[in-house]
Amino acid sequence: MIEFTYSSPDGEEGFPGKLDLAVTYELTDANDLAIRYAATTDKATPVNLTNHAYFNLAGAGAKTAIDHELMIPSQKFAEADSTLIPTGKFLPVAGTRYDFSKAKRIGQDIEPNTEPGPIGYDLAYELPKGKAGELVTAAVLRDPASGRTLTVSTDQPAIQFYTGNFLKGQKGRDGKTYANRSAVCLETFAFTNSMNTPGFPDIILRPGQTYRQVCVYGFSAK
Repeated sequence: MIEFTYSSPDGEEGFPGKLDLAVTYELTDANDLAIRYAATTDKATPVNLTNHAYFNLAGAGAKTAIDHELMIPSQKFAEADSTLIPTGKFLPVAGTRYDFSKAKRIGQDIEPNTEPGPIGYDLAYELPKGKAGELVTAAVLRDPASGRTLTVSTDQPAIQFYTGNFLKGQKGRDGKTYANRSAVCLETFAFTNSMNTPGFPDIILRPGQTYRQVCVYGFSAK
């Protein structure tokens, strides 16, 4: 296990308050990577943290990730405007290309896109609510060719699914290049723009409170 800490001074990047943050990463015997966040502040300030790792279970530099199969146990997604900012309205996934409630190939419905928004996927799904402190399954990603599977669990209300729409050959691990859609992100959090959207979770951290979040990436091969 390793812990990283950071102290963000009052006013940094426009955010009020001194934010003291700690993030721990633990690799368990069950091949899980558990990420735990904790933060405190001396002034009321928005806090909505996540992990922006890119995944391609076929291996570093594999040409595409849209042949992976994905399941997200969600019945609703957050509608977004042309700049990808949620409007505050939830829409049903049923009957749309956004439906991953049953596992399907990511590329199955990725194009053509006749609906508003960017080609590809970059949206937040509402997750099932668990008991207080309970982790729920947020997504299951599988590479059929290798049998490698990633299971994402969290205590957060949402997960952002992003298909690397803006990748364009950037270098990553071992100097490999990542082309468009050659990796995906699965980010657990409390919805973008929550502080400005009635009905979204309260993301304001206040003095005397401690922000906590857990995200677990579990890996297997079968």
